[in-house]
Amino acid sequence: MHNWYQIVPKNTGLSIYVWIIFCVLPFFFIFRSSSIYEMMFGILMTLIFFLSYRLSFISNSKFVYLWVSMEMAISLVMTALFGYIYFALFLAFFIGNIKHLGGFLSLYIVHLTTTLIAVTTTFVYQVESLFPNLPFIIITVIGVILLPFTVRYRNQQQKLEGELEDANERISQLMVIEERERIARDLHDTLGQKLSMIGLKSDLARKLMTVQPEKATQEIEDIRNTARTALKEVREMVSNMKGTKLEDELIRVQQIIEAAEMSFYYEGDPHLENTPLLVENVLSMCLKEAATNIVKHSGATTCRITIEQSPNEIQVTIEDDGKGLPKSIEPFQGNGLQGIRERLEFVNGQLDIESTNGTTIRLHVPNVIQKKEKEDHE
Repeated sequence: MHNWYQIVPKNTGLSIYVWIIFCVLPFFFIFRSSSIYEMMFGILMTLIFFLSYRLSFISNSKFVYLWVSMEMAISLVMTALFGYIYFALFLAFFIGNIKHLGGFLSLYIVHLTTTLIAVTTTFVYQVESLFPNLPFIIITVIGVILLPFTVRYRNQQQKLEGELEDANERISQLMVIEERERIARDLHDTLGQKLSMIGLKSDLARKLMTVQPEKATQEIEDIRNTARTALKEVREMVSNMKGTKLEDELIRVQQIIEAAEMSFYYEGDPHLENTPLLVENVLSMCLKEAATNIVKHSGATTCRITIEQSPNEIQVTIEDDGKGLPKSIEPFQGNGLQGIRERLEFVNGQLDIESTNGTTIRLHVPNVIQKKEKEDHE
């Protein structure tokens, strides 16, 4: 809606100068009258029309129809007495701004009917005065027919554009929040894995210190290299947020499993040909979290990973022969499993858990095919 002081309509498809002419033009028709009383009456009606037109934009629904009725009556009087029909365009514009569909249609039908009747009647009785303006009258009638729908459509379009802009802003905010949470999880998992390996190797080096000093020295060197690797990965993640390949992550998982003195086996091809980097990164982080949970909580001696690729999905299975999940807690109450499920849901994936004679975790991700060249370019 317009402010109370705005008379000239905006965004109607007509130039602002045309509307200014429509505001000034009634005085030309009025001054053509020979009677001073008619001129005074015409000026009064014009001033009352513009006052009502202003009030119609700022009044509540109870008085809007009163002001519009007054404007219609003044428009009919100006058409009949002075042949000035252009007030009908102002009315058409205002009717197009009415949000309620019932009120819009009612006023549109009444305004169009009364305008056609007034034009026809005036044209019959004052053909000499209206005939020179016949092209402009025809254009005005067309405007009365089309302008309300044009204004209503533009208002709805602007409303939808505003809602779309608000939705995009909310999506952007959610993406920022999601990205922050993902970075936090990735940092936690990356440091957690490496620190777990450092802890395991430290315990092993302490045990070997008196028995096998040379092997203990080797373990300490591995700890040093692991710490350097962790620092490098954190820097890369913070600076570049580089995605992790599944085959690379599988090697690191094997290292941490074997460092915990567990047997490690895997089947399948970890090289994913047509999988988006985002999906592969999610699988890698979920695999890392699952391996960390096995080392920390399972008490297992064996870990087996199976990778299966089909046209529809990629399935990664992580099995251990440990003590399984406690029956007293829900499977997804643990922070690690909850994080895995959240990551998979982000790529429309699914997490299945079985806990009999150990724990079996299955990661299901839809196999979205993309051209590798296009993805690398992006």
